[in-house]
Amino acid sequence: GKVQCWGDSRDGGSCIDVDFAGVTDVYSNEYAFAALNKDTGKVQCWGDSRFGGNCSDLDLDGVTEVYSTSWLFMALNKNTGKAQCWGWSKAVGSCSDLDFAGVTDVYSTGEDFVALNKNTGKALCWPDNTCDSIDFDGLFASDVPTPAPTPAPTPAPTPAPPKSGIAGIIDVYSTYEAFVALNKNTGNAQCWGSSNFGGACGDVNFAGVTDVY
Repeated sequence: GKVQCWGDSRDGGSCIDVDFAGVTDVYSNEYAFAALNKDTGKVQCWGDSRFGGNCSDLDLDGVTEVYSTSWLFMALNKNTGKAQCWGWSKAVGSCSDLDFAGVTDVYSTGEDFVALNKNTGKALCWPDNTCDSIDFDGLFASDVPTPAPTPAPTPAPTPAPPKSGIAGIIDVYSTYEAFVALNKNTGNAQCWGSSNFGGACGDVNFAGVTDVY
């Protein structure tokens, strides 16, 4: 449980007051850190309090994952679908009222989050609802055909079609101000965010693409 920190003390370079006993993961944004004990769900924060360096007034019990943008943190309890967000007040955008039940993955740019349920193809975006027009259902659609029944003296039942969340598994990638969601099985992709940072990809052919960097 021993840790040493260095750098600008205002942005987390000093952590002598932090108890790291039992800490399993440490997360960061540009100005602060958050240390999580996954066994207890306890979170400790340090660094610039304006950007998430103070979380002492938050109820973070039961947290399973922590995510960040440049100025914000999000602590998620995947078991309950509840979350807390904290950091820069001008960008924080409350997430305590959002329902994260079933969320499988959370991604971020420098400014925004997107929470995705890969089993249903549903997504939540905040602080700015930048993905409201994105067709995630279309991304999850599969080109995999439904197998025909196997001929037999006693006809076998027709296998059920694959679940869209399995057949159309997608991955999300990000730059500082844009996202791209890619279905590797079909080559379908959706991009959103600032066009200057990759938020427009209508002219890109993603057929056969397996990874985005």
